[in-house]
Amino acid sequence: MGAGLVGLAIGRALAGRGAEVTVFDKEPELARHQSGHNSGVAHAGLYYQPGSLKATLCRRGIGLLKDFCAEHGVAYREIGKVVVARDEVERERLRGIESRAVRNGVPGVRWLDGTALREIEPGVAGVAALHSPTTAIVDYPAVARALAGEIRRHGGRVLLGAPVTAIRPGATVTVRAGESEHRLDQLVVCAGLQSDLVARMAGDGADPVIVPFRGEYYRLVPERAGLVRGLVYPVPDPAYPFLGVHFTPRVDGTVDIGPNAVPATAREGYRRRDVVPAELAAMLSSPGARRLFRTHWRAGVFELRGSFSKRTYVARAREYVPAVRMADVVAAPAGVRAQAVDHDGSLVDDFRISRLGAVVAVRNAPSPAATSCLAIAEHVLDRLTERPAA
Repeated sequence: MGAGLVGLAIGRALAGRGAEVTVFDKEPELARHQSGHNSGVAHAGLYYQPGSLKATLCRRGIGLLKDFCAEHGVAYREIGKVVVARDEVERERLRGIESRAVRNGVPGVRWLDGTALREIEPGVAGVAALHSPTTAIVDYPAVARALAGEIRRHGGRVLLGAPVTAIRPGATVTVRAGESEHRLDQLVVCAGLQSDLVARMAGDGADPVIVPFRGEYYRLVPERAGLVRGLVYPVPDPAYPFLGVHFTPRVDGTVDIGPNAVPATAREGYRRRDVVPAELAAMLSSPGARRLFRTHWRAGVFELRGSFSKRTYVARAREYVPAVRMADVVAAPAGVRAQAVDHDGSLVDDFRISRLGAVVAVRNAPSPAATSCLAIAEHVLDRLTERPAA
């Protein structure tokens, strides 16, 4: 269930093997949340711990995604990415990313000094950079539509506007969605921002819980979109759980700057005024969320300051592209990330997929899940064929 990229990819894989597939989603449209509000990047696998699910499924997934887009006429452009070090401390961190990229088998990655960086990105400032030429941008909503089309072509159903309100697990699984009940041999939960709640409904009440973080973007005005040629990313700060502000060209020709990462006051809180008191209270009462906020409150204050100050946001952007001016940027739509948090307050870094009887639950699928969706589908199908634990 779930008509985002991961849910649709799993449905397509099952339908292609002859299974009778039904995908449920509460929204009236496909890819309404994370799958339609992400950066639009197909990640090559630079950052992820070698041997992790993220690393292996991202590397497998980007190849599958590229082929899928070519087959279905979906926009996919390898514009490349530079990860930019601003100083000597970041240069050393960047060497660690280079090592991971090599171990993960990312093709074509090369080290750039400041001069070589400016040959690729004349407007970008930095003492060094790592260049990934195969990092791409893609039209993910179009990918979702193509996946749904394949499910239907194989005789499956995609039921939109059908919120799941009850799940009764057993030898078979009974799902109430919308006004109807459905008896299923197996259920796969791919509920994104609602994944912990739906997994709990299915009897899997373990951690992690989902803490929503809103990512707010600005966008370069069209006449300044040429300030960057490709993707421009910072070197991640190991003390901070999110990546930081970066420049992201999109397939429609726009260039976004961002995102920041601020706690959202609703699971689907795309605007600052979106507040669901019950969801906020539940988040604040979660031991894992409280421990997370205690650990990272200073970073949170920093992000909130940038959130409410365009000048602060632009100042961060200018650390990488000095020519950016206040007049060059306008507000852009925000996204919400489903950040999974364990009981001890630690962020769940890798993909996490659990199984309880006939129910498989995708409990954590952050970036690069969109890139990896077709490979995640292969992995979930392997889990579905495993013998359930007694």
